[in-house]
Amino acid sequence: MFVIRWFLGRIILLLNFIFAPKKRQRSPEEQTQVDAQSQSLTLFQYHACPFCVKVRRELRRQNLNIQLVDAKLADNKQQLLTQGGKVQVPCLRIEENGQTQWLYESSAISQYLNEKFA
Repeated sequence: MFVIRWFLGRIILLLNFIFAPKKRQRSPEEQTQVDAQSQSLTLFQYHACPFCVKVRRELRRQNLNIQLVDAKLADNKQQLLTQGGKVQVPCLRIEENGQTQWLYESSAISQYLNEKFA
């Protein structure tokens, strides 16, 4: 099963590389403002997870500079479990107004990003 997952993961990454979406074009001032807003966001993800790839494609489409964290590393997995409540990726950590929100599900994350940055 491991070999099948590994192989399918590499196919997903290859197709994502070949068919990468175009980045949204903004003026330098707008991009600076978006970069400042996106500093409070962190995406916990696995590199070859198809749902994580879906969210990363949305990040590229929106031209967002969000910190990506590999949830396979023990420290990051523990942080995801203790602070987020469960080990599930993709997970977007949102820090706003001194509060932290953990958003799971790739569709919900994409919808949040579209509402906030589109």
